[in-house]
Amino acid sequence: MHKVYLDNAATTPLREEVIESMHQALCECYGNPSSTHAFGRTAKTGIEKARKSIAAELGAQPSEIIFTSGGTEADNMILRSAVRDLGIQTLITSKIEHHAVLHTAEALVGEYGIELRFVELDGSGNPKMEHLQNLLTADSSNKLVSLMHVNNEIGNMIDLIKIGNLCRESGALFHSDTVQSIGHFPWDVQQVPVDFLTAAAHKFHGPKGIGFAFIRKNTGLKPLILGGSQERGFRAGTEPYHNVIGMETAFRTAYKDLAKEREYVQQLKDYFIEKLTSSLPGVAFNGLSADPEKSTYTLVNVRLPFTEAQGQMLLFHLDLKGIACSKGSACQSGSNMGSHVLNEILDEEALKQPSIRFSFSHCNTREELDYVIEVLQEFAAA
Repeated sequence: MHKVYLDNAATTPLREEVIESMHQALCECYGNPSSTHAFGRTAKTGIEKARKSIAAELGAQPSEIIFTSGGTEADNMILRSAVRDLGIQTLITSKIEHHAVLHTAEALVGEYGIELRFVELDGSGNPKMEHLQNLLTADSSNKLVSLMHVNNEIGNMIDLIKIGNLCRESGALFHSDTVQSIGHFPWDVQQVPVDFLTAAAHKFHGPKGIGFAFIRKNTGLKPLILGGSQERGFRAGTEPYHNVIGMETAFRTAYKDLAKEREYVQQLKDYFIEKLTSSLPGVAFNGLSADPEKSTYTLVNVRLPFTEAQGQMLLFHLDLKGIACSKGSACQSGSNMGSHVLNEILDEEALKQPSIRFSFSHCNTREELDYVIEVLQEFAAA
């Protein structure tokens, strides 16, 4: 049976270089990075080299990179500390953010009594700039804006520079969940007016269980996890040296090969869209995922011309055929509520048709995409 993995927005396969670097780290460098003997010093040196490498690629200072267990922890850490320690009274976000942001925001309303405001979205799912500006200038409360750079379900890309400038003009802090874009797009935090970013290694062919937060210096955030003095006192707990090394290897390799791999994956996406459109009359694309200028090259969200009854069997059928994809975020796969993103931007008729997110990496081929098209055509004809 064919095996085709098109769920790279959920997680990506490890690169060979990452496996090799982690194997070496596990076998040869098992000292606690906080220990003062040679074993510990070797691990500590490796962690700080990784931090400097990541910071340099982002245009950040090493002290602005804090290693975490992933994007969810980083989002929680930033939002919670901003409210608790920086006196944030109003949190502005959108209804199509990742649940790491939405659920944290809802919890902060109950715990601290903050105001939660949602920026209006246009028909494609992008925030309306005029409404955002109105929210920013509505009152004199201390504000934090949290808007993701690349939406993990429909692939829309927001204008971080424009939004960041609006935030700075009004004195608001700006956080962006960049889990779907770091490792896939070039970055320079000296040019992007953002205060906080988050990343997860497993989204760019690194290991699970490791990520980082960019926290711009002098913002005043304080630690949420207390204990030892790891991560400059910002995040207690023994650092997972092997995961840090794996993440740095994946990060460095992603940017070394970025131009070549981005061009290749964009061509795969363009080819897939073309084949879908010609093979399945009535197919549509959600959000801006079919727009090469306004969406990430790594995914497309497809609304298929099938009945509601067919839609209930579609993912099961694709799985039986060895095709991995998803109807939304893997983080909500156990929910019966459907995609909160699509529920927000589609009308009732469109929601009756099945929508599938296909997400790509350099590991995929045109032959795999041809097979997926063939399976979809067979399903439509059945």
